[in-house]
Amino acid sequence: MAVDQLLMERIGAYPMLRIYRWREPTVTFGYFLTLQDAQDAFPECSTRPLTYVRRWTGGGIVDHRIDVTYTLVIPRSHALSVERGAESYRLIHQALADAFKKLGEHVRITAIDEGDGGLACFTNPVAYDLTNTMGKKLAGAGQRRSRYGLLHQGSLVTGVDAEKLGSELASCLAPNVHNWLPEKYFAEKDFDQDVATLAADRYATDAWLRKK
Repeated sequence: MAVDQLLMERIGAYPMLRIYRWREPTVTFGYFLTLQDAQDAFPECSTRPLTYVRRWTGGGIVDHRIDVTYTLVIPRSHALSVERGAESYRLIHQALADAFKKLGEHVRITAIDEGDGGLACFTNPVAYDLTNTMGKKLAGAGQRRSRYGLLHQGSLVTGVDAEKLGSELASCLAPNVHNWLPEKYFAEKDFDQDVATLAADRYATDAWLRKK
């Protein structure tokens, strides 16, 4: 979470796509939810401890033991960053659907909320999420806008190769996102230390975790 925030604040004019997995069993929950919501949805036990993290973005509760996580950072200079929330969500997920299809995975975009209203992300498809042909949710996301632009944090449950999917997603987003970073991003030498500091001062604190 700290990496994503700092990338948003420092990337400048270039959009960036980041794809990653989690080092330990982790559940994240949207900014407007509570720690208790996350614990109720995914309780831990003595043999299966979990790390709970509040995101900077909205959205539901995500079990990162089963997903591939990605982040899109869209600078404010791009039209997509100032689109209304539902429209930017739709455009990004349409590009993601196109990327899935290019790799042979058949998906559909939900037109309306199709879930049960629960908080667990992958049991509750909402408008413009992706599902498979049987209605099982494959992709959801949360967003945040700031003076720097749009931060879109997404989660995927898929067997498709993550690196190939990322490459196809960048290609499919091209009509809506110009001026992609032309190569892999190598952060400045102090970036890792700044991430550690932000994580310790914000995302790992009890005050942040229990903010609501």
